[in-house]
Amino acid sequence: MDAIGRPPNAVTARLGLWDAVSIIVGIIIGVGIFEIPATVFRSVPGPWEVLIVWTVGGLLALVGALCFAELASAYPRSGGEYVYLTRSCGSLVGYLFAWAQFTLLRPCNIGALAYVFALYAAHVWRIGSHTILSLAILSVAALTAINILGVTLGAAAQNVLTAVKLLGLISVIPVGFLWGSWANVATEVREVESGWFGHAMIFVLWTYAGWNEAVYVAAEVKDGRRNIPRALIAGTLGVTVIYLAVNLAYLVGTGMEVAENQLLAYDIIALATPEGGGQLIILLVMISALGAINGMIFTTGRMFAEFGVEHRVFRPLTHWSRVWGTPVRAFVVQGGVAVAMIVGVALVHDVEHGKRGLDTMIEMTAAVFWGFFFLTGLSLFILRFKDPGAPRPFRVPLYPLLPLIFCGWCGYMIYSAIVYKPEASLIGLALLAAGLPFYFMPPQRRMPPVAREPEPVPVGSGAEHG
Repeated sequence: MDAIGRPPNAVTARLGLWDAVSIIVGIIIGVGIFEIPATVFRSVPGPWEVLIVWTVGGLLALVGALCFAELASAYPRSGGEYVYLTRSCGSLVGYLFAWAQFTLLRPCNIGALAYVFALYAAHVWRIGSHTILSLAILSVAALTAINILGVTLGAAAQNVLTAVKLLGLISVIPVGFLWGSWANVATEVREVESGWFGHAMIFVLWTYAGWNEAVYVAAEVKDGRRNIPRALIAGTLGVTVIYLAVNLAYLVGTGMEVAENQLLAYDIIALATPEGGGQLIILLVMISALGAINGMIFTTGRMFAEFGVEHRVFRPLTHWSRVWGTPVRAFVVQGGVAVAMIVGVALVHDVEHGKRGLDTMIEMTAAVFWGFFFLTGLSLFILRFKDPGAPRPFRVPLYPLLPLIFCGWCGYMIYSAIVYKPEASLIGLALLAAGLPFYFMPPQRRMPPVAREPEPVPVGSGAEHG
C-alpha cells in the first residue's frame, strides 16, 4: 500500500544519470531568469549582494531537492507533496495542499507567466503597454481552449524548446562579458529597504522553482542510491553556475542602474547585434512562457484525477469529455480562476507596464508556497518515526542537519513574505482558509461515476515556471 492507502504505481527504473540531470535542468530553467533579475537588482544594495543571493538560492534548492528525493524514494507514487503531507499530517493538510494548488498556486503561476508573455509581446509587436492585461488573458484563454480540444504540444517540440531556450540563455553570457565593461561591477553600495535579503530571496527561489520536481524523477532512476544524489548535485549546481554567470553578464553588460530595467536579455544581446538579435531573445521568452503555461494547463486534469479520489470537492473536476477526450471541467474552471487572478491583480495594482502583475502574483503565493514546503520538510521527520521500516533507497545525507536547515529556511521565507508584503500574503492565506468549509461539508449520499479518468501524473507547482 502507498502513503494514502492505495497500491503504489508500478515504477520502472529507466533513467540514467544524465537523463536525470537533463530533466532537472530543463525543469528548473524557465522564463524567470529572463525576467526576475531586474527585480532582484532593484532590491539589493550592490552587485556582490546580487551574486550572493543567487548562490544562496542554488544551495538551498540543492538541500531541498535532497530532502524531497528521500521522500520520493520511500513513497514512489504520483502526487508528490500531496502524498507525503496526507501520510504524515493527515487528510486535512493534504486537502489544503490540493485546494491551494487549485485556487492559488497554480492560477498565480499561470497568471505570472501570462504577464511575462504579455510584457514581451507588447514590446516586440509594438502595440503599447495598455494591451498587456488583454494579452495576458488571451494567452490563458487560447491555451485552455486548445487543451480542451485535445491539441497539446508534443514531447519532441517541448524538448526542442528547452534546448533552444538554454542556448538562448547561455548566449547572453559571452556577449555581456565581451561587449560590456567590468567597471560596471564596481558600483557603490546604496541604501535599500530593510528586509531586502528576504524579499530578494522570494524572487530568486521562485526562479529556482522546479528542483522539487526531482521527486518525480527519483523513483525512475537506475542505481538510485548513487545516481539520485549525483543528478541532484550536478543538475542544481549546473543551474546555479548558469544563473550566476547570467547575472554577472547582466552586471558587466549594463551595470546596476540599467539592469534594474526590464528586458535585460534584450539589452545585452543588442550590444552585439543591435539590428535584431534582441528581438530573437524576446520571441524566445514569449514562446517559453507559452510552453510553460501550456504544460501547467495540460497537467491540470491529471492533477485533479489524483485529488478527486480522496476529496469530494474535486470529484466533479475528474470527469473527462467523451467527445474531446479531455478533462473539460477542470480546464474551464482552472482557466477561469487564472483569468480572475489576472484581472484581480490588474484592478488592485497598476499593471500598465506588466511587471507589477508578475511581482504581485509571486508575492501573493510566497507565504502559502513556503508553508507547504515547511510541512513537507517536517513530514520527512514524521515519516521516519511513523514508518521506520519503510524502504528508503535514498536517505538525506547529514540527517537531521540538512532537513533542519531546509525547515528553518522555509520558516524564514514565510516570515519574510508576511513582513515584507503583508497585504499580498494575507490575500493568499485567506484564499487557503476559504477552502476549509468545503472539507467539512456533509458527504454526499452517492458520488457520480467518473466518465473517464486517466492515469495520474506527477503533481507539481508548475514544471517550467521558474
